[in-house]
Amino acid sequence: MSNKNFLLLFGLHMLISITCFAQEKNLNLWYTKPAKQWEETLPLGNGRLGMMPDGNVINENIVLNDITLWSGGPQDANNYGAYKRLPEVRQLILEGKNDEAQAIINKDFICKGAGSGNGDGADVPFGSYQLLANLHLKFEYPEKDSANLHVENYKRGLSLKDAMATCSYRINGVTYTREYFTSFGDDVDVIRIAADKPGQLNFRVAIDRPERFITRRVGDDLEITGQLKNGSGGNGMAYMGRVSASLTDGRLTSDENELVIEKATEVILYVSAKTNWHDANYVLHLASNLHSAKLKSYERQKQLHLIKYKKLFNRVGINLGNTSASDLPTDERLQAFQKDPTSDPGLPALFFQFGRYLLISSIRVGLLPPNLQGLWANQVQTPWNSDYHLDLNIQMCHWPVEVANLPELDLPLTEYVRSLMKNGERSAKAYYNADGWIAHVCANVWGFTEPGESANWGFTKVGPGWLCDNLWQHYQFTGDDKYLKSIYPILKGAAEFYSSVLVKDPKSGWLVTSPSSSPENSFYLPNGKMASICMGPTVDNQIVRELFTNTIYAASRLKIDQVFINTLSSKLKQIPPAVQIAKDGRVMEWMEDYKETESTHRHISHLYGLFPAPLITPEDNPAWAEACKKTLEGRGDDGTGWSLAYKMLFWARLHNGDRAFNLFTTLMRMTLKTGMNYGAGGGVYPNLLGAGPPFQIDGNLGGTAAIAEMLIQSHAGFIDLLPALPAAWKANGEIRGFKARGNYIVDMAWSDGKVTHFKISSPTGKKVKVRVNGKIETVSVTPTPTTVSIL
Repeated sequence: MSNKNFLLLFGLHMLISITCFAQEKNLNLWYTKPAKQWEETLPLGNGRLGMMPDGNVINENIVLNDITLWSGGPQDANNYGAYKRLPEVRQLILEGKNDEAQAIINKDFICKGAGSGNGDGADVPFGSYQLLANLHLKFEYPEKDSANLHVENYKRGLSLKDAMATCSYRINGVTYTREYFTSFGDDVDVIRIAADKPGQLNFRVAIDRPERFITRRVGDDLEITGQLKNGSGGNGMAYMGRVSASLTDGRLTSDENELVIEKATEVILYVSAKTNWHDANYVLHLASNLHSAKLKSYERQKQLHLIKYKKLFNRVGINLGNTSASDLPTDERLQAFQKDPTSDPGLPALFFQFGRYLLISSIRVGLLPPNLQGLWANQVQTPWNSDYHLDLNIQMCHWPVEVANLPELDLPLTEYVRSLMKNGERSAKAYYNADGWIAHVCANVWGFTEPGESANWGFTKVGPGWLCDNLWQHYQFTGDDKYLKSIYPILKGAAEFYSSVLVKDPKSGWLVTSPSSSPENSFYLPNGKMASICMGPTVDNQIVRELFTNTIYAASRLKIDQVFINTLSSKLKQIPPAVQIAKDGRVMEWMEDYKETESTHRHISHLYGLFPAPLITPEDNPAWAEACKKTLEGRGDDGTGWSLAYKMLFWARLHNGDRAFNLFTTLMRMTLKTGMNYGAGGGVYPNLLGAGPPFQIDGNLGGTAAIAEMLIQSHAGFIDLLPALPAAWKANGEIRGFKARGNYIVDMAWSDGKVTHFKISSPTGKKVKVRVNGKIETVSVTPTPTTVSIL
């Protein structure tokens, strides 16, 4: 692309700088009936509090959450003598007796006690994330037979632009409306209930949860309190919630443990909730939040909420083409999309912004990263405890954060990882007599870093390196050297661990991890037996290679730790290559060309070097890229929700937009199933939340990252515009506010599959390589956005 092909224009009059896209007007989920099950309700959240109303006309249930509410408590479940059997285990692996090595792992290298309870840890020390409470609204209408109410014009919806849910309907000539939001202003849940004729509201308010609660009246308010189980026979985390009502008219009374509202026209319900997680004064803070909220008018509270929320949400826009499909209720829209995916380019755009909405709603700086369900849960025993899975899931939840221009939302993950280090150092010594820190597969808010209860899934040791990749991505996108200095001890500790556990493979001479495993997958031995335990799985080799490289760069950049740099540099030369190709042309998952026990296994961790790491690119490693394609072909195009999203990301990195789009179509198939699924059949629920099944938010956020990866990439040393644009989106489209590595903000528009305009800005003036329509050119970037029109 030469200068004569570019016309540099400045100002805001260009098409690309238009900040109100047509598609952005349709950022709504909506339905014509109440939710029949929780997976149809609408998620609201302000990073701490969650609320999911079902919109029932007579008996509405609103599930309430606080992202810090966990049962269980701190424990030390390390087996401190485990490392003594390492020589024996390693020798058995060298002899090909992996099954015997695995038997020792299952006996001596798992955690002590109940561990995670095999995913049912609510009543053991590991604990589980739990719902806070159920808020019940019981409505009464003039008709005597409420079971046969004639309801007209029912509609409920969620506005992604406003982070508000609504519900409206008409009964006997009266229109009733409800508005719900989790305030980003005063940190309370707010529900406005109104009738368009005076004195028509009559309802009761109650609050409870499945166990361990007391409800009582406190003045004109309702209060719920309790303590969860600590898993050791005592009380654990304490919580409190308070419901308060403000009426414009009518009467407020109480009956037993319910608020009773009669003949009102408008009612505002406020719910304030807190736990004692890192907050000894949680009761005082709850009361303060509630008091502050009630001092403001509803409109003022709503205005503050919108200002703070939109400060984050409005940074990015996306339009993938005009569509009338938004005129359909969302559940019907999903069904129509399956019949003709190309007819609704607006649905991928909606799904992308829904992912950004979920990030903003479930992450707040200073609190916790999102768990397996974000912050939304309706059970005491949540699926897999809604914990933090370190062999992909928590990492996937953060993959869209940077490119979606929400960099501050990566910081809670950074601090969470930092919080694991102390316990992780104990686990490193106990199981490997190693330096540094380790966290295995399952982690919680109590600092659990021990292996899980079984070798075939709980012994994987990708956690530290994979988490460090997320931290490194934040540095790459921001270029913040102060942040780099703050995370260097984390990187160094992880590198120290892997450096300590590397052993020389006598056959190849390479340095590899041993014992280890490839996440949740297993293989057949020559004797026909199955095993998971091995030496040097490909994912470990890729993670160690990336981590050592990044740690060396960080230390050099900070001008520290030269001796450590030398050690890592020496070992880096002895790490296996990122890819070894099997006889059938696929990427080998293990150092030996084992046959996997499940050919379509949901995990494809041996392609870590393709994504999220930049170790495999079609430009630099075409043979490796071909091996990745054959691997993906073998795994197939079905799976759990998050596995479908991961495959989308792989195909996007391989520049195959149509294959990625086909996987997106599969991801968007609607289901109502909630049972545990480990294979095919993933999708989304009617409310667009990801279905493993059950609900796992990583499917949403991985899919969001994949859509971004189809439109812009920046991992290979240049900004690549439209690297994997599918035919379904080629007609025309535009994006605004996307981020690229190097702290660049990118806008662009395209037509007929070709970029027509793009704009790149950066806080500091510099040059960047950009690939546009197949050609790479160097573009000068200034703090003032430069619009480039391609003639």
